[in-house]
Amino acid sequence: MNRVTHGQVAHGQFTHRQITHGQVAHRQITLGQVAHGQITHGQITLGQVALGQVALGQVALAMLRWIWSSLLWMWRSGHSFLRFLRGYVTRCLSRVRGLVHSALGWRDGCGTPGDPEVEDPQPGSPESGGGGGGRHDADWDSEEYRVDATDELYCDYDSTWDTEDSQQDTFRKTRRPTESNNYKFSRFEGAARDMQNYRHNYPPGPARQERNLSWSPGSSSNDKPNLEFYLGERRSLPDGLYINDFHNNWKGDYQKLEHVHTFIQWLFPLQEPGMNSRASTLTQEEIKAFCDSSAAKENLLKSYKLMLDFYGIVLCDENTGDVEKALNWRERFDNLDRNTHNCLRITRILKCLGTLGFPHYQYPLVRFFLKETLIEEQLPRVKDSVLNYFVFAVLDKRQRRRLIRFAYSHYEPKDEFVWCPKKIQMIWSMQDAKSPHLEFEPEVNAEHK
Repeated sequence: MNRVTHGQVAHGQFTHRQITHGQVAHRQITLGQVAHGQITHGQITLGQVALGQVALGQVALAMLRWIWSSLLWMWRSGHSFLRFLRGYVTRCLSRVRGLVHSALGWRDGCGTPGDPEVEDPQPGSPESGGGGGGRHDADWDSEEYRVDATDELYCDYDSTWDTEDSQQDTFRKTRRPTESNNYKFSRFEGAARDMQNYRHNYPPGPARQERNLSWSPGSSSNDKPNLEFYLGERRSLPDGLYINDFHNNWKGDYQKLEHVHTFIQWLFPLQEPGMNSRASTLTQEEIKAFCDSSAAKENLLKSYKLMLDFYGIVLCDENTGDVEKALNWRERFDNLDRNTHNCLRITRILKCLGTLGFPHYQYPLVRFFLKETLIEEQLPRVKDSVLNYFVFAVLDKRQRRRLIRFAYSHYEPKDEFVWCPKKIQMIWSMQDAKSPHLEFEPEVNAEHK
């Protein structure tokens, strides 16, 4: 071949046999020679290139095409370098945004302490339960963290950041159209409505359903079927089992626990109905009697351990509720990630713990799931449920705030985080920019209800 053909070097612009196919194939043109402006015995000098024999624009275009094709290949193949690059760029942009906010005069979260609790729930309401102070709580009650309905990513059905003044209209707000095109936010907003009803003790309204007594003919309004079941005085329906039967015979029987769907409403009753029409919802009288019964609460603790084992988790401290991974966690995590209906079960368990005397168990379990999904990168199909439901099942408002802060610190990319208003995210970004090497570690509340 006497000259460079189409596509080899600028469509054959090099003629007169200055570069032959064999010379290129035998690497007579080296990187070092190009860097020094020489190509094989001076036949093509840097000056000749500059004079237009090799068009710089064509070389640049070829390089851009090569870079684009490489990036496209890495994207389609899920290349780890591209994931790293995306995360790195996102973190850099987040820090730049924080520095900009600082330059514009944003404060750093050192406001004056507010009241111990920004809401004033009704006595006996689940949202009033539990809650001691933490080093971040005073800041979060300050004026800087006050939000209103005009803030971006403000959720009408989430009281986590509401003040006493804004709390009054929580259930009368209408959905704003500004975020309707944000799928993640729409999912969160739908979940938030359910969790808000739970945290506020199911306020009267169309959404509240009366207690279901259809499971037992002849039952009266004085019956307490859930309490009687937990005291070993009544069988579950339709399975016909006493509470001890579940504890003694079902632990470790993962096939039953996975495929039988009628027991979970009995082991973890709520004030809302489930899929088992023969189970009964809790009443206020039954909740009070249950919380006053040490035997019932002891059996509820056994039920909790039973389900934790099913999910590959161990309760390592009955006083604090701290949990950790079990020895067989890989197998059980795999089952949990494949069968995501268990996310509904875990949400029910968290609600039940808060209702029947174990609200201090909520925070450690939710923090465990946040750590596993956001830091350890386990359970990818469970992560959305953790953020949409598990976090917002925690009754103590201060603990919810700590959990959301923890989630924001470890969530990537930051611009897709929708679980608190943008105003608060911007404050946290500014704090992270000032102290980029500090990890936020939420405190476990030592005061229990």
